[in-house]
Amino acid sequence: MIARRYAPFLFALLLSGFMSLMVSGISTLRATGPVPGFFALWISAWLAAWLFAFPAVLLVTPLARRAV
Repeated sequence: MIARRYAPFLFALLLSGFMSLMVSGISTLRATGPVPGFFALWISAWLAAWLFAFPAVLLVTPLARRAV
């Protein structure tokens, strides 16, 4: 197992990865349709989205916890 102090970072990494994967897939599919090379477009969009999503989750999670 990982040390407890790293759990919030692993949680943010996984959450941002899965969410950006799904959202970028839906967005790419809606923008391009099922075209040849869709998977490469999707992965490219996902990696760009993940670069923004991971820090965003790290910043927003404490705010969301306080709001709840």
